[in-house]
Amino acid sequence: MPKIEQAEFVHSYNEAEAKGFHPCKLCNPNVFHVKWDDYIDTLEIELPNEFNFNECLVYFKKSEEECLHKVVQDNVFKLLKFGQKFVLFKISCVNKKMIITFLNGIPTSWMRAQTAKYIWDMFDFDTDLTPFYSSMKNDRIMGVLIKEYYGLRLIKINDLFEALCWSILGQQINLKFAYTLKKRFVQTYGEKITYENVDYWIFPKSDRICEIHIEDLKEMQISTRKAEYIIGVAKMITDGTLNQKKLRYENHYDKMMDQLTSIRGIGKWTADYTIMKCFSINSAFPVADVGIHNALKAILGLNQKPSIDEIEGLVKQWKGWESYAAFYLWRSLYD
Repeated sequence: MPKIEQAEFVHSYNEAEAKGFHPCKLCNPNVFHVKWDDYIDTLEIELPNEFNFNECLVYFKKSEEECLHKVVQDNVFKLLKFGQKFVLFKISCVNKKMIITFLNGIPTSWMRAQTAKYIWDMFDFDTDLTPFYSSMKNDRIMGVLIKEYYGLRLIKINDLFEALCWSILGQQINLKFAYTLKKRFVQTYGEKITYENVDYWIFPKSDRICEIHIEDLKEMQISTRKAEYIIGVAKMITDGTLNQKKLRYENHYDKMMDQLTSIRGIGKWTADYTIMKCFSINSAFPVADVGIHNALKAILGLNQKPSIDEIEGLVKQWKGWESYAAFYLWRSLYD
């Protein structure tokens, strides 16, 4: 960290850019790409034309057991932690602007910038959806889904440990039970603050999970295998064997897939889900996902689920946008 007397603080992306500042490529490679304005107690983020907050809210509302955010009257409430400081904020949209309102005090300038970046990444605003929409508008499947869910963004999980744990918990069980397991896991090992008599949680850190035992997780009805996988991943992330920044700098689907699937408990489905939810590569498609099979069966009016070969044939038509194709197929199941 620089000495405080050698640092200059600014309030917005535009002001920093005007002063000729450039982002640190190692620490914050994307923060200066975020189109945001800092009004101290609130932030405003510029929204792309291809954005529909109401469609994104459908995703945020999909489970009553979700414990890492809350939706109240079309506002999303989310808790983050920077160092020892908790930052609770509300996300709303007004007149083509996303408004972030800080609720538990005003965070420092650096924390506000990191909050803006977190939200920018979570809604995948770096991805321009125009090529996806234009190239897929005549596709017999994607064309229908794009028209129905126009402006839906792929909601990301910004933390690699959280993404891996969530995908491991979801292996070969129904989604409702997966959310139940996640809630037990978070409320046992995560951290929380209480604001206006409501609890808000953050996902457990890997170094905390390194300290627990397999039997601790089994008490929550997490299987022995999954407990082993989660603790194993926690140890790899804590000791640096598995590093999110290094994986991001690879920026290559096959290399990410090879590294993730070399980890015990991480198969292709889990790796694909993690890549699509945690990185900016849109080439991941969990072809064995039962939800995708059911969505395709319904959309195509089939009597039985399509085979893996048939699905792989369809996916070839969505090259470069496989992750969005999967996300839109999942979205169709909510209806």
